[in-house]
Amino acid sequence: MSQTSTYTVTGMTCGHCVSSVTEEVQEIAGVENVDVVLETGAVTITSADPIDEAAVRAAVEEAGYQLA
Repeated sequence: MSQTSTYTVTGMTCGHCVSSVTEEVQEIAGVENVDVVLETGAVTITSADPIDEAAVRAAVEEAGYQLA
């Protein structure tokens, strides 16, 4: 059964920001889908198993942004 987690990312200002965050988060093992909403900063991750928040934080920071 799929798990869904939503995080808030700060600092995104454009479509390129969304792409960067999406690409980095998709690299996390087990991630099936990533939906990033620029206007709210919401990042919704669907995965087969729960994803460690530290992994999400690291991926978002790698893209150049921060988890709120």
